[in-house]
Amino acid sequence: MHTRGPVRIPLRVRVLFVAYFLSAFAVIGQVTIVGKQVYDLTGRELDLGLLGLAEFLPVALLAPVAGTVADRIDRRWVFGAALVVEALGSLLLFGYARSEPTSVAPIFWIIGFVGIARAFATPSGRALIIDLSPVEVVARVVALKSVAYQVGIIAGPVMFGFLFVVDEPLPYLAGTVALMVAFGIAVLTPSSGARRLDAPGPGRVVHDALEGLRFIRRSPILFGAMGLDLFAVLFGGAVALLPAIAENRLGVGAVGLGWLRASVGIGAGIVTIVLSIRPVQRNLGRVLLSVVAVFGVGTVVLGFSSNYALAFVVLLVLSGADAVSMFIRLTLVPLATAEEMRGRVLAVENVFIGASNELGAAESGLTAAVMGLVGAVVFGGVCTIAVVVLWWRLFPDLRDLDTFDEVIPKTRE
Repeated sequence: MHTRGPVRIPLRVRVLFVAYFLSAFAVIGQVTIVGKQVYDLTGRELDLGLLGLAEFLPVALLAPVAGTVADRIDRRWVFGAALVVEALGSLLLFGYARSEPTSVAPIFWIIGFVGIARAFATPSGRALIIDLSPVEVVARVVALKSVAYQVGIIAGPVMFGFLFVVDEPLPYLAGTVALMVAFGIAVLTPSSGARRLDAPGPGRVVHDALEGLRFIRRSPILFGAMGLDLFAVLFGGAVALLPAIAENRLGVGAVGLGWLRASVGIGAGIVTIVLSIRPVQRNLGRVLLSVVAVFGVGTVVLGFSSNYALAFVVLLVLSGADAVSMFIRLTLVPLATAEEMRGRVLAVENVFIGASNELGAAESGLTAAVMGLVGAVVFGGVCTIAVVVLWWRLFPDLRDLDTFDEVIPKTRE
C-alpha cells in the first residue's frame, strides 16, 4: 500500500515569504523613523497619537471595499498595486525629509495616503498565501510567514535607525526600494487558479461588506477572537509611544529607539520560530486569553520602567506573548472561512486587528496628553487585563476551543 509523504510547502509560497519580509522591513522601519521625526519636530505625545489616527482612518473606511476587491480581482495584483502605492508614499516622505521640514501636517497626509494602500495590502496579502497553500500546511505557512514578518520588523527599525543617523531622509529611500522589490515578487508569483467573483456594482460592494460582518457575527469564536484583539491592541498601543519613552524615560536617541522597536520583533521572532516547529495545537482558547493577559502585564511593567535594559526585556516578553496570540488568530480566521468569503472576512478582521494597532496608537497619544506618559502606558495595560477577564466570561465557546479542526467548515475537510 502506497503511503503519501508529508505535504510540502509549494515553492511559490516560499518565494512570497521574501515579499512579506521586505514589506515588514520597509513598513515597520519607516513607522519607527516617522514617529521619531514627528516627536523631534513637536515634542508632543499627542502627535504620536494623531499619527496613528492618520493611518487608521483610511484603513477603517476602506476595509470593506478592500475585502470585496480582494475577492473579485487577482489577489497578486491587488497586493502588488498596494505595495507600489506604499513605495510612492515612502518616496514622498523622502522628498519631504530632504526639504528640512518644520511642520508635521504633510507627514500626516502622506501617512494617510499610505494607509489607503495598507487597507488593500493586508486582506489581499493574507488571503493570497492561503490560496496558494494546501490545507494540510496552512498552519506551518502562517507560522513561517510570521517568521518572515518578524525578521523584517527586527531588521527594519535597526537598519533604519542607523540610516537615520547617517542621513535623516535615507531610511525612506531604503523603504522605497524594498517595497518595489516586494512588488516584483508578488506580481511574478504564479496564480493560484482560484475563480474570482464577478466585478461588483457599488450596491454589491456594500452588500458584500455586510456579508463579511454577518459571517463573523454568526461565529462566536471568530467574533470573540477578533473582538479580544480589537480591545487588547486598542488599550495596549504603548509601542506607538516608544519615541517618547526612549527620549524622556530612557534617555536614548535614534539607534536606541531602533533597537527598542526591534526588540518587539526579536521577542516575537523567537516565539514564532518555535511555533513554526511546534505550533500550538491544543487548548487554543485558554492559551489565547492567557497570552493576552501576559501582554497586559508586560505593558504595565513597561509603563513604570526607567531602565533601558528592563524596558528591552519587557518588550521581548510582551511581544512574544503577542506572537502566540497572533499565530492562533491568523490561523483560526482563514481556516474557519470559505475561500469565496475569505477576502471580505479578512478585510473586516483588518479593521479589528490591523487597524486597531493604529487606533491603539491614537488612544495612547490622546491618553498621554491627559494622563502623562507613564499614566497612559499603565492605564492601557490594566485595561487589557480587564478585557481578558471580561472575555473569559462572555465568550465560553472561545475560551473552551481546543483545536483548529473544530472550526474548519465541513466542505474543506
